[in-house]
Amino acid sequence: MARRRQIYEGKAKILYEGPEPGTLIQYFKDDATAFNAQKKGTINGKGVLNNRISEHVFTLLGHIGVPTHFIRRLNMREQLIRQVEIVPVEVMVRNVAAGSLSKRLGIEEGVQLPRTIIEYAYKSDELGDPMITDEHIAAFGWASQEEMHDIADLAIRVNDFLCGLFAGVGIRLVDFKLEFGRIWDNDYSRIILADEISPDCCRLWDMDSDEKLDKDRFRRDLGGEVEAYQEVARRLGLLPEGTENAVLDMETHRKKRGK
Repeated sequence: MARRRQIYEGKAKILYEGPEPGTLIQYFKDDATAFNAQKKGTINGKGVLNNRISEHVFTLLGHIGVPTHFIRRLNMREQLIRQVEIVPVEVMVRNVAAGSLSKRLGIEEGVQLPRTIIEYAYKSDELGDPMITDEHIAAFGWASQEEMHDIADLAIRVNDFLCGLFAGVGIRLVDFKLEFGRIWDNDYSRIILADEISPDCCRLWDMDSDEKLDKDRFRRDLGGEVEAYQEVARRLGLLPEGTENAVLDMETHRKKRGK
C-alpha cells in the first residue's frame, strides 16, 4: 500500500490518512517507552506481534457486540481503523494489585482485589497522564455523564471477556488500559473502543508461575521482552507452537538473507 500522509505519531504507533473518508491506517512501531517516555528502547518485532494480538482481540470483542474502531488488518504492521475523536481519558481496569496501585496504596503486588477497580487518567504526555475523577471529567467537559456511563459499561464488558479469554490459555489478566473515541453521525455521537489491546497495555502473568508476559519486562529490566510477547501470541493461537525464530522483523530477516 502506498504511504499516505501522516496524521499523528505517538509513542508506539503512527496514524496515516486512510483510503476512504473516515478511516485511518494504524502502524505499530517497535519503539518501547515506560514511565511517561522517561525510559526508551526498542523491542524488535513488537509492532508485528501487537498488531496481530490486537487484531485478534478486537475481532473477538466485535463478535460479542463491543463497538470498536477496528476494520481489518492490512499487513504485518498496519491495520485499517475508523477515525474517531479520542476522549482524552485513559481508563485503567484493575483486577489484581500491581504497578502504581501497589505503590500508592501499599498493597503487595499479586493480591487479588476485592472487586474490579476502574481508574481514570487525563491523557496528556506533557503532564504525565495524571489521575482524575469523574468530577474532573464533568467539570472540564472531557466527556458527558452519559458517555462516561457507556465507557464504564464497556470497560467492564471488555474486562469480563478478556479475563475469560486469557484464563483459557493460562494467563492472569492483572490490569490493562483502554482508550475510547467518539464517532459522529450528523449531530449524534457514540462511544467506541479505540487504540489497541496488547501486552503493551495489559499486565499479563502466567497463572502458574506469575511470570510476566508484558511490557513490565521492559519497565523493570527483566529481559526476554520478545519471548514474552511471542508467548502470548502462541497461547492465543497466533503463532505456531514451538516457533522460536518467527519472522517478526523483516529488515533483519532480509539482512540475514543478504538481500
